[in-house]
Amino acid sequence: MTRIITANLNGIRSAVNKGFLPWLEKQTADIVCVQEIKAHDGDITPAMRTVDGFRAHFHCAQKKGYSGVGLYVKREPSDLIVGFDGGEFDDEGRYLEARYDRPGRKLSIISCYFPSGSSGEDRQQAKYRFLDAFFPHLQRLKAEREFVLCGDINIAHKEIDLKNWKSNQKNSGFLPEERAWFTRMLDEVGLVDVYRRLHPDATGEAYTWWSNRGQAWAKNVGWRIDYHIATPALAETARSAAVYKDERFSDHAPLTIDYGFEL
Repeated sequence: MTRIITANLNGIRSAVNKGFLPWLEKQTADIVCVQEIKAHDGDITPAMRTVDGFRAHFHCAQKKGYSGVGLYVKREPSDLIVGFDGGEFDDEGRYLEARYDRPGRKLSIISCYFPSGSSGEDRQQAKYRFLDAFFPHLQRLKAEREFVLCGDINIAHKEIDLKNWKSNQKNSGFLPEERAWFTRMLDEVGLVDVYRRLHPDATGEAYTWWSNRGQAWAKNVGWRIDYHIATPALAETARSAAVYKDERFSDHAPLTIDYGFEL
């Protein structure tokens, strides 16, 4: 069995102060994908790098206190791929891929942080540029290897994936163009939304992000925007999935999925 967790930390230093590392040590996970670490390499302490048998790898943004992704791994990968586009989005620290290749098998676990467009039209256009660049990258990956893509995709795919879908149809994260891209990713690239495979009808228990405005957390007015997206063969092995809400380390909740494959 392989246990993979994805968690948007909304700042690794903030999440650590809220108890993320002791929680992580108790999860018996094989790989933990983290996003939005909001730290430069020099900000990441030794305690954050080596957690109870894990070794951490990070892809930090050039901009201070912004974006960034990481992977906590129990077993070192055969290769580590930092970035995917060689330009705008690599500068923002959005992609880290651990490869576990062996003769006759190519397999990757990816931590990825899709841009948010909620701050304004400039960032929404950046989000569309990211989606345009990332789609062919996924096609190339799918053609040559099995993979699980974990992370904050910043898109709620369907009406079931957020509480107030009617009032959010013109808001970033639930725009028709974004949702259509997500559908194309599944249908045309040939990938699987693993949580939805296991829990096709889940609503409130599926949410992974809550706005800090109003009483969104208290009233569970949430969005499902954190995902495991996998190639069909790996998705088929998924056994269980759960969103952890007993403690809060950020405005997102960790998503854990157990798979039947071995790294």
